[in-house]
Amino acid sequence: MTEKQVFSEEERFELLIQGVLDAGYGFCDQFLDEEVIAGLRANILRHHKAGEMYTAGVGRKFDFQRNATIRGDVIRWIENDTIDLFEQAWILKVRTFIAYLNQTCYTSINDFEFHYAYYEQGSFYKRHLDQFKSNQGRKFSFVMYLNDDWKDTDGGNIVLYLNAEKEESLFPHGGRVVFFKSDKLEHEVKPSNSRYRLSIAGWLKSV
Repeated sequence: MTEKQVFSEEERFELLIQGVLDAGYGFCDQFLDEEVIAGLRANILRHHKAGEMYTAGVGRKFDFQRNATIRGDVIRWIENDTIDLFEQAWILKVRTFIAYLNQTCYTSINDFEFHYAYYEQGSFYKRHLDQFKSNQGRKFSFVMYLNDDWKDTDGGNIVLYLNAEKEESLFPHGGRVVFFKSDKLEHEVKPSNSRYRLSIAGWLKSV
């Protein structure tokens, strides 16, 4: 049995950044400790069971609409000043990554927003771009998966459209992070075949 390669925090950050520079997207596994991932997973399942998540929409402000033919997830925003210990660990890791990104790439990121996303079996999010035409504050999209023991046969992969001829597909294994420019990379979430799909999704911003 092959052991998983263990990367340092800086090496994980570099995998994300260098991936964007070289290929248009970066990803890494084991972004957070298993205990934190399990805690965040428990959070989203608890919120969902309690009816504390709501149907996601598309667009912004006056253009906002809910359209189940485009996306089918339910979400719950994570407050940046949360008192939940697992969410605090997540926010700390995000802040640490932003500091590293600003220091090494001069990106001037100064804000962020994230939400839990729960996809029922068979639900999806059609091909789209994360940047609004009326507001260019979102600079980078950042997704972390919370699924337990995900198999490739479960589906639910994210498809990244790199150009007219090339696309990449990544499966939502727990602890995996995907990182790309919000205004450059169209992407979609494919339906899962046999189970619900859990993630934290959001954006690093310059406001």
